[in-house]
Amino acid sequence: MQGAVTVSPSQVPELLLGLATVRPVFLWGAPGIGKSSLVREFADSLGLECVSLIGTQLAPEDLIGVPQITPEGRSRFCPPESIARDEPYCLFLDELNAATPDVQKAFYSLILDRRIGSYELPAGSIVIGAGNRATDGALARPMASALVNRLVHVHLRASATDWLSWAAGNGIHPWVVDYLTDRPDHLWSAPPKSEEPFSTPRAWHMLSDTLHSFGPTLDEPTLKVLTYGLLTPQHAVSFCGYAKIVRNSYGLDAILKGDARWPHRPEDRDLLYYLADAFRGRLVKELPAQKEHASNALRQTAFRAKSLLVQLAEISVEVAQTVIADGADGNPVLPSWFLIEAARDMPRLVEARR
Repeated sequence: MQGAVTVSPSQVPELLLGLATVRPVFLWGAPGIGKSSLVREFADSLGLECVSLIGTQLAPEDLIGVPQITPEGRSRFCPPESIARDEPYCLFLDELNAATPDVQKAFYSLILDRRIGSYELPAGSIVIGAGNRATDGALARPMASALVNRLVHVHLRASATDWLSWAAGNGIHPWVVDYLTDRPDHLWSAPPKSEEPFSTPRAWHMLSDTLHSFGPTLDEPTLKVLTYGLLTPQHAVSFCGYAKIVRNSYGLDAILKGDARWPHRPEDRDLLYYLADAFRGRLVKELPAQKEHASNALRQTAFRAKSLLVQLAEISVEVAQTVIADGADGNPVLPSWFLIEAARDMPRLVEARR
C-alpha cells in the first residue's frame, strides 16, 4: 500500500493521541525508519505497557488460545496471558501484514471489536499495527479488504530533521550526527532489489553503536567493514571519506581556496569521492538557477569550480563525472548555464594547465 499523504516521525505522537485512543491504527513505512520505537514511546507517554506481538511468529491458536472444559461441560477458549490482562495496555501488532492469512483473520474481532472469544480488552487499551510495504522488498502479504477497512492507515516517511533532533539527546556518535547534518539525504535510501545493506535511521544508529564500541583506536580497514556492512555502498564510501577528513583536518574549503589539492593517492579514493560529493552539494546550494542572478562572487566561484573539475578529471574522470551527473530522476542537478559553460570552457582550461 502506498500513501498519497505521508507524515514525519514528529507528527506521529499527536496523530496517535487522536486516533489510537478511539480506533485501531496501522503505521506503514519502510524498514528501519523507527515505526516500532514510535509506538513504544507513544505507549510510554500514556503510561501504558506496550505488548508486542510479531505477526510472522504467530499461529492462529496463539491468539485464540486453547479450549478449556467448564464445570458445565462446555468448552471455552482461553486467550494467552500476554493478551488477556486486567489493566489497560497498548497492543502492538508488529509486522501484521506479514502474518499468514489465517493469523490476519484471527485479528479481525480483536481489532474491530477489541475482543477475542469471551475476553474483551480493558477500557483504555489501544491497538496499533505496523508493517512494511510490498514495494520495500520486505516480507509482506496482501492485506484483506476486511482487515484494511478495520484500521486507520498512516504512512510514515523518514525525516532527517526529526532524527537529528532525536540523536542530539540519545548519545549518537558525533561523526554520525555531523555527517548527516551535512548530508541529510543520506539518512535513508530505498531498499535495493539485491541482498545488500542499505541506509536507514536504524542502520545509522547501529553504526553509531559500533563506533562507540571500537572507540578512538578504530582503524580505516575496520571502519570500512562497519560502514559497508550497514550502509548503502555509496554512503559507505562517502562516510569513510568524511572520517578521514575528520582525522586529518583535510576539508573541501581548503581545496576551494587553493590551499590544498584533490587527494590523488589510490588509498585516498574514498576521500576523493566524499570531497567530490561535497563539492557537488556546495555547487547545487550556491549557484543560482539563472546566471543573471549570480553575483560577481558567485561567478568567480563558478570559474574556480570549472578549474577544479579539470583537476579532478586528471585524477579520475569517473569521480569528476559524479559532480556533473544528473539526479536520480534523470534531470540535471546543477544549473544548465554552468554545465554549458563547463563543457565549453573545459578544453581551454585543460590547455591552460599544460
